[in-house]
Amino acid sequence: MIALQIKDVKHFMGRLLGTDLLDSFLLEEAVVSTYNTFTIDGRINRDFFSREEWEDPSVRPYDFSSWKSMRPILFGLIRGKKTPVSFRFVLHLMPQYVSGILKPSETSVTADQVKALVLTCRYENGSLTLVTGTSFHTFLPDKSADVLWDRMMKVFLDKKEVDYEPL
Repeated sequence: MIALQIKDVKHFMGRLLGTDLLDSFLLEEAVVSTYNTFTIDGRINRDFFSREEWEDPSVRPYDFSSWKSMRPILFGLIRGKKTPVSFRFVLHLMPQYVSGILKPSETSVTADQVKALVLTCRYENGSLTLVTGTSFHTFLPDKSADVLWDRMMKVFLDKKEVDYEPL
């Protein structure tokens, strides 16, 4: 796990909510505090779909909503003349990208052992922090996947020219 503080919060928030910066992620949860506190459970609601739709991977490819589809909703909650009091977005890297991070030469952990590679974006008191995390289907004493995920997030942010400092 690493914690990274974003240096230019306003610029990053614009990119986070207004561009495809994190569109390779799924939204597990969002909590936005403005004039009210809004909580979004990103888990796809089974009761909304027919049995056929639920079983069709083109209709419901993941258990969680894509960041891309939720971004406009969250932007609508946050935009305005006043900055939010706080927000927290818990994101999961889309499963198809996990194996690209877990290089067999660097870890014995396989993609099917990984429940989620997590990125939490937390804004409060005028600062924005990104925190990485990993979740596995069972206990694994091997922490190499954590190290690879942390390293990949730094590489990703550097490539996207996001200015940050480790906490």
